[in-house]
Amino acid sequence: MYMVIDGYNIINSWQELKYEAKKSLEDARQKLIDTLLNFKGYTGFKIILVFDAMYVKGSQQKHEFYDDLEVVYTKEGESADHYIEGVIKHLIKNDKVVVVTSDWVLQQVVLGQGATRMSSRELYEELNKYIENKKKLYIRENQKDSIESRLSDDVIKKLRKMSE
Repeated sequence: MYMVIDGYNIINSWQELKYEAKKSLEDARQKLIDTLLNFKGYTGFKIILVFDAMYVKGSQQKHEFYDDLEVVYTKEGESADHYIEGVIKHLIKNDKVVVVTSDWVLQQVVLGQGATRMSSRELYEELNKYIENKKKLYIRENQKDSIESRLSDDVIKKLRKMSE
């Protein structure tokens, strides 16, 4: 299973990354990469994160690899959308593909090629669910000897409500 992500679309959609990009685009990209590396372990997806360099004079296509996360910087004159369309054609033959972008035109192309689309907002929400679940698991593992660790989430909610 592959997840192909339009990197700048994400950076410009998520407030935290958008704010970071105003200070340093490189830091915003790295923060997204770090977040996706963590998320990759949760989903099991192989991730291709695409940043376009279409307006960077003399830019050559560049690939960086971090485990099952591939970061692609396109060459001068090539948009992330164009790269994503091309890579989907190859991946979809043997794998399921989810493309993350809020670009409506790219979403339509993706669906036409047989891939699944996910908006930037949907990925953000999925990541937040993952982080929340990870926190709950951490708390449970570190409270093994407490009374609360022996109660179901339902009972804990009821008890908290009673104490308000």
